[in-house]
Order: sequence, then C-alpha cells, then structure tokens
Amino acid sequence: MEDQLAKGLKLGLDTSFVPNTGKKSAKLKTAYKRDYANVGCDLVFDMGGPTVHSTAVLGYQGWLAGYQVAFDTAKSKLTMNNFALGYKAPDFQLHTSVNDGTEFAGSIYQKVNSNTETAVHLAWTAGSNNTLFGLGAKYQLDKDSSLSAKVNNTCLVGVGYTQTLRPGIKLTLSALLDGKNVNGGGHKMGLSFELDV
Repeated sequence: MEDQLAKGLKLGLDTSFVPNTGKKSAKLKTAYKRDYANVGCDLVFDMGGPTVHSTAVLGYQGWLAGYQVAFDTAKSKLTMNNFALGYKAPDFQLHTSVNDGTEFAGSIYQKVNSNTETAVHLAWTAGSNNTLFGLGAKYQLDKDSSLSAKVNNTCLVGVGYTQTLRPGIKLTLSALLDGKNVNGGGHKMGLSFELDV
C-alpha cells in the first residue's frame, strides 16, 4: 500500500510458508520518502522473536548521510550498526562509511573531462592487517564504446570493453587477472549482454 495513509508512506507485508519443513516467516515493511529524507523500518518475525531493521538517509545540497541498524529482540543486542556520509557534485563524488565500528571505507570519484573518469577506493578493518586499496579509470573511446581498467593492492588487474550495439543494447567483454599468480591460472573472463527496454 503506497501513498494511501500519507503521501510518501509505503506499507508492505511479505509472508512465506514451506509445507515440507513447516517453516513460516513474515516481514512487515514500512518506508517514508520525501525530498530530503528517506526512512524505513522492517520487522522480521521468526521463531525466536522479531528483528527490527531501521534505515534513514538524509540529503541536503549534495550532502547525504545514512544510518542502518538492526536489533535482535530475542538476544537483546544490535546485529548491525552502519553509518555512511557522502557528497555528490556534477563531476566529483566522495563516499565514506563505517560498518559495525570495525570496517572503514572511503572512495573518491572524479570526472576529469568528457572522456575520462577516475576513482580511488580505500578500506581498512580494525584489529587486523587487512587494508584494501584500488584505482580505477574509464575512457570513452567514442559515443558507443568505452574502455575501463582497475588495479588493487592484491595485484588483481581488471580490464573491460563496452560497446553499444544499438540504443538499449550493450555488449561488454571483461577480464580479471591475478598479477601475483600469472602462470598459475585463476584468471577470469566475462561476457555480458545488456538489454534496456
């Protein structure tokens, strides 16, 4: 049910029953969306008790802030606690996030000119030596084709070529190479055919 009780308010109910196992589940979904705010609260019912999932995103003049939390009522504890902050301009984007107070990430995107886009991503997990760093770029060859590449600190190198065959139809060829193990295999190849109708 959407926009019935109030403009921007959406209510939903999902239920399922598996006859051979007897497993039942239900989820009550609520969301409220306006120009500068989007909030939601879902109640997931199972045998142990409901779990409450809540989200909120606020935006103003290019700035966005979001918070996501989940509370397990059966165990009386938080199971998820995430925060994100971002800024978006026509040719620049910045995004930072903290997940459960232990995973920290940030990324910067820059449209250098009409043909070139670049991005940098950094992630770190507290209490470990696990740090990720990656660089990416995209170059528009012409109005119908583009090349993209990425590399990260674990020596994974990705390349891709996208061709628009006609409006709404794209073909993408991609490869992911393991630079630490060039002769050992484990490389990946991909082919994507996208229809937008």
